[in-house]
Amino acid sequence: MVQWDERVIILEDTRELQCMVPDCVALRTKPGVVNLTQLVRSTLRLRPDRIIVGEVRGPEALDMLKAWNTGHPGGIATVHANSARAALYRLEQLIQEAVVTVPRWLIADAIDLVVFIAGRGLARRVETVAELNGLDCNGDYVLTDLVPQRLHAV
Repeated sequence: MVQWDERVIILEDTRELQCMVPDCVALRTKPGVVNLTQLVRSTLRLRPDRIIVGEVRGPEALDMLKAWNTGHPGGIATVHANSARAALYRLEQLIQEAVVTVPRWLIADAIDLVVFIAGRGLARRVETVAELNGLDCNGDYVLTDLVPQRLHAV
């Protein structure tokens, strides 16, 4: 949860997100001038407490995870996927646009929760809230569903 006294940096292609904390800086990409990867890298100079990336669609995923792993208390990003687990695999695909070998440990270390939202428009709903508890002995993600099954039926 974002605290009122934290410095929040929001990075987006198109300005869509709003933040009520007083110390919030919103940065946008500009085609041919600055891309999301460059914004993520330059954000660390702004002393952020939270780094929010509007939508991760490319190699900026690697820089985002690295930034989250530099002692910041947390961040938020969106990625299009078909489930909570698929979102982690999608991050791997995006990282492969930057490097050949995907460091799964980096993903497992940087991410605590995955919230999967299903539906479109006004019919959107939280379907899964999963805690990422590292990697198992085979190197796959260990996810724990935090929403009791009885709530899924509601």
